[in-house]
Amino acid sequence: MAGRRKFLKVAGATGIAGLTGLAGCTGDGDGDGGSETTESGDGGMTSESTAESSDQLTFGGDNAINFGISPAVPQEDLEVQYSPLKDHVDSYIHENYEVASDLSVNGTIGSNYSAIIQSLGQGTLDMAETGPFAAALGVMTGNAEVILQRYGYGGWTYKSIIATPNDSDIEELSDLSGKTVAFSDQLSTSGALYPLYSISEDGGLDVGELPEGNGSQAEFDARFAGGHVGSYTLLKQGQVDAAAMGGFVRDTKTGPAPEEWQEVATTLHEDSGLPRAPIVVSPELSDDAKSAIQDAFLEGPDSIYYGADGEDGTDDDLWFSDVREATRDDYQSVIDVADELNVGTDIFEQ
Repeated sequence: MAGRRKFLKVAGATGIAGLTGLAGCTGDGDGDGGSETTESGDGGMTSESTAESSDQLTFGGDNAINFGISPAVPQEDLEVQYSPLKDHVDSYIHENYEVASDLSVNGTIGSNYSAIIQSLGQGTLDMAETGPFAAALGVMTGNAEVILQRYGYGGWTYKSIIATPNDSDIEELSDLSGKTVAFSDQLSTSGALYPLYSISEDGGLDVGELPEGNGSQAEFDARFAGGHVGSYTLLKQGQVDAAAMGGFVRDTKTGPAPEEWQEVATTLHEDSGLPRAPIVVSPELSDDAKSAIQDAFLEGPDSIYYGADGEDGTDDDLWFSDVREATRDDYQSVIDVADELNVGTDIFEQ
């Protein structure tokens, strides 16, 4: 596939130049469409250079591919983890497509999922890694398009958990009535959407308008930590009675080591089979630009997941290690849970 794109790049450039030459030869000489001029004499752009420029692949209009990174892991780790991936996308686009020579890939850490999705819709971000729930709502609101699904921690699916301190007297979800519960983010699939659904369906508790509202009508006090590890931290510090988060916080070294988790927390409830998080793009991009980003990921070497040190199995590795093509259909189960909770687009206004 890469070879085909390289051929198109060369053929496209020469093809445009050839057509330009033909137009100049067949023009009627009245100045309304002749395009063989190559020098304007005043340094201005010629018709030929304009044609070549228009053939270039563009992203977002600011001469950069802006990559939004969601707050799924501690922010201080994000730059070293994602730098090889950003470098690969940068070099891949330059090698396989006709783009501006100074086109760059810029990483931006979002304050929350909502900010990421809205920036995609506005075209200020071109692509983003985000959670399944945020992506699903982004698709539903016309703010994002799913192009890839990520593989991590041994599978294409993952878990959502609700945990309590080891010395807690909470034994089932209904016992959360009147308690303080931490959630990761309002648009987090494993850290908010599924836990709230389970608290409502299995625990029989009123979740009010959560995750959209402020939780004033819920039968428990909800606190949003801004991230999965943050939710666990509130639990560890004794600031909440229970905490919802992705199962990877318990099962990997993303937050505490698994043995440290066991010293602090007990799993109260678990949901499995959640589709792993996607890569999404802005609907403002051209189809060619979307395909270029998708192929850059699909054809990337394993090393793009190894972090800044280039070594597999070290602390700066990305949490995911592969991608595959995906669409909205792969996240329909998430959309269904959102529908059950009557979550709508108003959540982006919170």
